Amino acid sequence: MSESMEGMKRTGRCTGFTSSDIGSKATVMGWINKRRNLGGVIFIDVRDVSGIMQVVFKSELNIDLFNKAETLRNEYVIAVRGEIIKRDKETINPNLKTGYIEIVAEELKILSKAETPPIDMGENSKTNELLRLKYRYLDLRRQSVQKNFILRHKAVKVARDFFDENGFMDIETPFMTKSTPEGARDYLVPSRVNKGSFYALPQSPQIFKQLLMVSGFDRYMQIVRCFRDEDLRADRQPEFTQIDIEMSFADESDIIGINEKFVKRLMKDVMNVDINLPLRTMTYQEAMDRFGSDKPEVRFGMELVDLSGLLKESGFKVFSGAVKNGGSVRAVNAKGCGGKFSRREIDALVEYVKIYGAKGMAWIAVEENEIKSAIKKFLSEEEVEAILKAVSAEPGDLICFIADKNKVVYDSLGALRLELARKLELLKNRDDFSFLWVTHFPLLEYDEEEKRWTSTHHPFTSPLDEDLEKLESDPGSIRAKAYDLILNGVELGGGSIRIHRREIQKKLFNLLGFNDKEAHERFGFLLEAFEYGVPPHGGIAYGLDRLIMLLAGEKSIREVIAFPKIQNASCPMTNAPSPVDLKQLKELAIKLDEDEL
Repeated sequence: MSESMEGMKRTGRCTGFTSSDIGSKATVMGWINKRRNLGGVIFIDVRDVSGIMQVVFKSELNIDLFNKAETLRNEYVIAVRGEIIKRDKETINPNLKTGYIEIVAEELKILSKAETPPIDMGENSKTNELLRLKYRYLDLRRQSVQKNFILRHKAVKVARDFFDENGFMDIETPFMTKSTPEGARDYLVPSRVNKGSFYALPQSPQIFKQLLMVSGFDRYMQIVRCFRDEDLRADRQPEFTQIDIEMSFADESDIIGINEKFVKRLMKDVMNVDINLPLRTMTYQEAMDRFGSDKPEVRFGMELVDLSGLLKESGFKVFSGAVKNGGSVRAVNAKGCGGKFSRREIDALVEYVKIYGAKGMAWIAVEENEIKSAIKKFLSEEEVEAILKAVSAEPGDLICFIADKNKVVYDSLGALRLELARKLELLKNRDDFSFLWVTHFPLLEYDEEEKRWTSTHHPFTSPLDEDLEKLESDPGSIRAKAYDLILNGVELGGGSIRIHRREIQKKLFNLLGFNDKEAHERFGFLLEAFEYGVPPHGGIAYGLDRLIMLLAGEKSIREVIAFPKIQNASCPMTNAPSPVDLKQLKELAIKLDEDEL
């Protein structure tokens, strides 16, 4: 039978006691992590959020207490009072914070009994993720999981403290707002009072934080929940958290400067890692040309090499044809892989790049006195020699080529170099943090299906001043005052300087296919606000979940979100989303189409 806490008061968390407390009395409370019965002595590891304290029950000291301890099982919740003593030499555990001390029990209360857990509660649990998430409240008890949330708490505190010290105000923005279809699908909330109308959950506070700049708040920050109805993957969730900031009277250098100081403070205070400022910067085009990605992983080489100039007149039509059709031929040199990879492994790489749109992959394996390749017969000796020189080839290297439209070439080789790095274990060091800025993104992308220009970021992103004259003549070449912060090949945050001049905003809306009426239907309240004096402004938003995932060395943001969703946006623990009572639907004037369910 469970007992009350009455008469016992916790004097500290399990790891709050040290060798300096030897001889004093202590009361700890928590879950039983492990029990060992050695006959006349029972050892119990009591666990709370801070860690573990070993408690000893001795039959020679109190047989009734010892007999009660024999009834204890893992995950029981207990309160124990006793004297802190130094452990015997043979029981010292230097791997534990409390490994040199223990409590000799004098009083025990069983606060709550527990059934055998349906999942493995060990720190190296092999329980599959779906079962772990079904019993997430148990999974969260494990110290290896809790450490992620301790780290997350520290990061959030640093963010709040830093931005407060630098003049930013924490201001909340609405969760229920107007749907402004641009980007991912909105989550919609039906209105009971205004039947037939819907609120949208915000994909970001973008419009509201710009309105706060119009309102004169100067510097805003918020740690805010955002919602997007999109297909999920390891680093996506339908609801996620951003560190969101906006600044008035600021240009790109101001925003980059304050955020570099934030990142330096975050890494020092949370990870005890010093990073040097200023951070490395490269343009979007340089990132694509060198790494095939706008979020480049720069901790290893294997950079893309453009061979288009060498091969534009090649007799090998796969190469020359790609260049003549406006594409390119590029390669990566997988140093030393020619002798490591079997033909089967190389064929697997060929299949891998097809995921990214490539029709295939040509390759050359460089050996000491010859080269091996199926394309060797299509190339002249001069072309082969020029290729080997261009990629700095040496015996043992494997050169991989993609020839296609630039997007396919970038996507395929960008992914291939990461796959090669995984296979060669080039990124094993979890304590290696490489930050950089990517700037000057394209302002617009052309949607082939809709036959119109769309915003690369959002329609309020400002073009570079020197590119304004191209708004009508060459929209595809316009660069944006946009910037992303990258950590180890993952986008941590992105932002831009916003358009504050009405004539430029109107031109951009027209270019995106919105007439004045359509623009006001979508963004009317923002455009009206812009009639009353707008400061130049810009900002950035960090993906907090991604940031913590990288700092914690995890592979999925689900490991750093307390109650995450799975691939189909459902919660295994609560079974959300779920059907609702017909009465609720009737109140909302919603009728389900049985044929579409």
